[in-house]
Amino acid sequence: MHVTFSPRISRTPCAKGHLDEVVVTISGRKHWLWRAVDQHGAVLDVLVPRRRDKQAAKRLMRKLLKKHGRAPRVLVTDQLKSYAAANRELGLSFEHRQHKGLNNRAENSHQPTRMREKVMRRFKSAGQLQRFASVHDQVANLFMCCRYHSNAQQKRSVRAQAFQAWERVTCVPMMPECLAG
Repeated sequence: MHVTFSPRISRTPCAKGHLDEVVVTISGRKHWLWRAVDQHGAVLDVLVPRRRDKQAAKRLMRKLLKKHGRAPRVLVTDQLKSYAAANRELGLSFEHRQHKGLNNRAENSHQPTRMREKVMRRFKSAGQLQRFASVHDQVANLFMCCRYHSNAQQKRSVRAQAFQAWERVTCVPMMPECLAG
């Protein structure tokens, strides 16, 4: 089973998953960026379909099940009815919480994409958005560190581990000034 998380998070599949979608306009047409986030804020997967319906929700859930091997214990979503319909059709059995305020973890995960979209002056195609979001979120997961419940020394250690992992993946040594605090 392949699970990608940041260094501070244990390597077990998530107990609580958050699903959310946000509209993205590409060449004057609406697309939906669907994102699955675990209880720690690490992005599990993204999907960019043209529709916001049961088929898109089902596609994202199947993709997550294939990638992680099992469903989360609790699924938190907003009040979009497509999630419940997709759950019923897939025959998944887990606690499904639908509430506007509970899904802030997933809502906040859209912010870096929105900032990048502004810098890039919008995305040019759905494929570009899918590729960007998939890669960006996995790299962000690698460098995500816990803001609370750790001291500066622990944070530096986690950051050094993240840079070492990045060097192994990219085969490019980091500059010494990047490692300095």
